[in-house]
Amino acid sequence: MGDLPVHPVWRPDGPNLVVQADNLEYLAGLPDNSFTMIYVDPPFNTGRSQRRQQTSMVRSAPGAGDRVGFKGLSYSTVKGMLASYDDAFEDYWEFLVPRLAEAWRLLAEDGTLYVHLDYREVHYAKVMLDTLFGRECFLNEIIWAYDYGARARRRWPAKHDNILVYVKDPAAYHFDSAEVDREPYMAPGLVTPEKAALGKLPTDVWWHTIVSPTGKEKTGYPTQKPEGLVRRALAASSRPGDWVLDFFAGSGTLGAVAGKLGRRFVCVDSNPQSIEVMSRRLAPWLEAEAGSPTSDELDSPAATG
Repeated sequence: MGDLPVHPVWRPDGPNLVVQADNLEYLAGLPDNSFTMIYVDPPFNTGRSQRRQQTSMVRSAPGAGDRVGFKGLSYSTVKGMLASYDDAFEDYWEFLVPRLAEAWRLLAEDGTLYVHLDYREVHYAKVMLDTLFGRECFLNEIIWAYDYGARARRRWPAKHDNILVYVKDPAAYHFDSAEVDREPYMAPGLVTPEKAALGKLPTDVWWHTIVSPTGKEKTGYPTQKPEGLVRRALAASSRPGDWVLDFFAGSGTLGAVAGKLGRRFVCVDSNPQSIEVMSRRLAPWLEAEAGSPTSDELDSPAATG
């Protein structure tokens, strides 16, 4: 991949950061107990490269385009940014375990870790995280259910992801259900009108659509997660002004939600395409605070990828 650029190190009174670096090397330079919430959406070990191509339609001369649209007008397909990353690891757990061990170290005593996986690896992750954190620190397995994609014909179609939730200290973790968005009752007639108007607290099964292919959230980055999904976790497990971390940051959804909710964020990824997407998406919260790194910051070995 070549040398990665130098970045300022994190400090409690510093700016939000988007860091291009090998995440394990960068995490090793961060101080203990620094983050109230860590959310990670690591590669799912699907054994294939994840790719997404953005396309757009441009009007062309009659008969010159490759598509015919409304009222017979001609359009040409223009291919844009191709985003991809490698989701095939020979030693997946050798790769992931030391990074999640760093997550335990970096969590504050009242901190919470959210690990977003799918059916291929979640059962192995549960055993491994029980070992790293302790079984008593397991809080929830959240099921994110959605309805999109291909329909299998020889098995039940897989239409959910799994999010494992662990806390640093089961006697001291922060969780504020009052800050969480509420859901409509499935049978509102069985509760009082006041309760029906207020809605109910979510359970550990979250129904939420994927990022719309034509919606405002879409960045073109493969496997981008919807803001509503991350917002619920962030609202419950952090407070305004708290530091939050994502070291498989991808398109920067955690940073976008953190900026809107008044949290401070560090987003780390080694993929140049990810850094390009995040630099645009998170610009409002980076430009407002980020300045040139000082010479002392640049001297730190943790500031290099």
